[in-house]
Amino acid sequence: MNHIQRIGLLAFLGLLILAGSGAPLAAAEWVDLQDAVVVVRDGDLPQTEQTAATVLIEEIKKRTGIKLPQTDKWPAGKTVIALTSNANVTDWKTPLPMRKGEDLPETQPEGYRISVQQRDDAAPIVWIQGADPRGVLFGVGALLRNLQWGQETAKLPADLDIATAPVSPIRGHQLGYRATANSWDAWTEAQFDQYIRELALFGTNAIENIPFQDGRKNSMMKYSRQDMNRKLSEICARYGLDYWVWTPADFDLNDKKLRSEMLDKHERLYRDCQRLDGVFFPAGDPGDNPPELVLPFLEELSERLIAIHPETRIWLSLQRLSRRDVESIFDYIKTNNPKWLGGLVAGPSSPPAPLIRNSLPPQYQFRLYPDITHNKLCQYVVPWWDPAYALTLGREAINPRPREYAEIHNRLAPYTDGFISYSDGVHDDVNKIVWSMLGWDPHRDVREILIEYCRVFFDPAIAPAAADGILALEKNWQGALADNGAVEGTVLYWNELEKQAPQLSGNWRWQMNLLRANYDAFTRRRLIYETELENQANGILAQAPEIGTQAAMKQALDVLNRAQTDPISPELHARIEELCQDLFESIALQSSVEKYNASGAERGAFLDFVDHPLNNRWWLEDRFTEIAKLLSEEERLKELEIIRTWENPGAGSFYDDLGNIAKSPRLIRWNPAGTNPAHVIRSPSTTYWWLDNGKSRARPSWLTTMEAGTKVVYEGLDPNANYVVRVAGYGQSLLRADGQRLPTSLDKRGLGEFKEFPVPKEMLKDRKLTITWDAPTGEEHLNWRQQSRNAEIWLLKQP
Repeated sequence: MNHIQRIGLLAFLGLLILAGSGAPLAAAEWVDLQDAVVVVRDGDLPQTEQTAATVLIEEIKKRTGIKLPQTDKWPAGKTVIALTSNANVTDWKTPLPMRKGEDLPETQPEGYRISVQQRDDAAPIVWIQGADPRGVLFGVGALLRNLQWGQETAKLPADLDIATAPVSPIRGHQLGYRATANSWDAWTEAQFDQYIRELALFGTNAIENIPFQDGRKNSMMKYSRQDMNRKLSEICARYGLDYWVWTPADFDLNDKKLRSEMLDKHERLYRDCQRLDGVFFPAGDPGDNPPELVLPFLEELSERLIAIHPETRIWLSLQRLSRRDVESIFDYIKTNNPKWLGGLVAGPSSPPAPLIRNSLPPQYQFRLYPDITHNKLCQYVVPWWDPAYALTLGREAINPRPREYAEIHNRLAPYTDGFISYSDGVHDDVNKIVWSMLGWDPHRDVREILIEYCRVFFDPAIAPAAADGILALEKNWQGALADNGAVEGTVLYWNELEKQAPQLSGNWRWQMNLLRANYDAFTRRRLIYETELENQANGILAQAPEIGTQAAMKQALDVLNRAQTDPISPELHARIEELCQDLFESIALQSSVEKYNASGAERGAFLDFVDHPLNNRWWLEDRFTEIAKLLSEEERLKELEIIRTWENPGAGSFYDDLGNIAKSPRLIRWNPAGTNPAHVIRSPSTTYWWLDNGKSRARPSWLTTMEAGTKVVYEGLDPNANYVVRVAGYGQSLLRADGQRLPTSLDKRGLGEFKEFPVPKEMLKDRKLTITWDAPTGEEHLNWRQQSRNAEIWLLKQP
């Protein structure tokens, strides 16, 4: 057993203790459903109620092999599962265990009560009583989440009695059928049906499609966009769920021809849709049209919409708009009281949720469009993510973040009527379920939600342990990766779970967790290994004055290239490739552009980056080539010394890689436990850059930067010494020391070039120095890739 395995085993044992503590208590009595009969009322049953009965029967059969019969007659001597909505109660001849009161959960929209009625002279009745037909469907979901099941066995606690109604009226997810998606662009109608059903089991009541935008062709797609637009509407109608569409205008609305074509395209869509409950129009991102063009367009669009779907309204987001544009929209709403407007939406780059809610007249609703699908360059960046993950897993990896997203949801929910999340694949499946359940009840315990998730999709026998495994995956991403020994424990833990549940080998949700656990462990081992290789290479560069620069560079490269010639943990690499293949076969997860036809490198193609260097090997290869061309040995020695001492500038000097949590000990981190999504407190955050389609050969430290407002504090300085602050990044740096603007003595603005700022000696009397920087003015109009940023900072003690 090597040192990595020994460390991992200790963490693994800790996880086992955690998992064991969550074992469910055995109920004193159970209701056996093996011979139960599903009873629905006779007569014209609403479609959603009939769908609910079908879902119950089919999902129990999938898990247990037991097919429950359905009837509209009360069977003698049989346990009954009775489904009804309040509108149908009078049709029943057997009395319901009804409670009196008008404000009971089971009388609220979408609410339900699921309870066991014990009878002295007959078998028990399991009641699923919905306030409305949709409530019946959600009650079926609750039954399945509480079901203890196995092969040829299904039972419920005999004292089961749950009455509940949702807090948020809008609880949805975007399943946009387009080439951009990393999985469901390849799905069949049946796969969409199943996934929408499974979301409904956890309280989802809305699905949003992307019918037009992003017209790229994709060989993975089995249907035309028009066909799938119609099919998704039909699926939602069958389940009684709301169907929304996301329809930006990413063209100039001054173009009369394109404007007319878009209006006609919308009208054809509306006529195709069996059900349509909301039209979401982002005013920006994408789209650059001002309100004076957007609002008349939406007024005209609403006439066509209401003529076909009279109750449906248009919703408008305020994404990426100027303050003037936002104020203009609020003025329009307050002045015109538009009847076509259903409400406003807050997505990425929108004004803060409290501001929108407080500015919006109360007759309009307000919902979120939260990005729960991305990890970086997004609305909710993984806080202080280790750059090794950002370089390899990228923007759209398998990303269960249950506790973090629970915090985000619960901070914002009081201002809203709910959400329809932004998603581009199944990699965020856990996040969708957490948001759906918290939208129903924000007081739900996250671990309990995950246990229900694992009970439904995996196996009740391992549900608590698997839930803890998902929580462990989230913790894999917290803090410096090299210092996070629990990553090794997590992969051992999931490997042990895999041995206990071989029947789940084809389960795509199971496969995703296994893949993340193995990928994280492989990345950590590579990070430790490749860091050590670079340390050895720097030791060789220190010998350059004795052995010569050419020999030093060759020997250093030989050491660095061991990452390829003698790679670490090839068995984990093979397992990652195997699981990516399994996921492509089971759910069409496209983890590679070349191998699995992913739509782009940053769209979940993490397999393409599994061997991405985690040290400066690529940059050093290029620098050594440049240095070898220098004419004098003296010049070459000088450049190699800069490289060798880059991160270790000597006694009395300091270095911080600002975006790297492992290498920035002097950076003051606000909100270290996570972001503040409500923007009540705004703190600087890390930007993980995406250059050269993810294959940038720049120093990795230049690909993680900190924005203005960052604070770096140095203590224990020599008040008699001279110091210079050096910064590397891109563009202009406006540094302050103790609040005072520092003049530059060197001001190079290319990527990675140095800028230097002498520190006035009077600032050092207290032996402490605080460095901050301002955002350069006039850059607001620039593309974000061209805006200034700081990546590295040194405080150099001068001789």
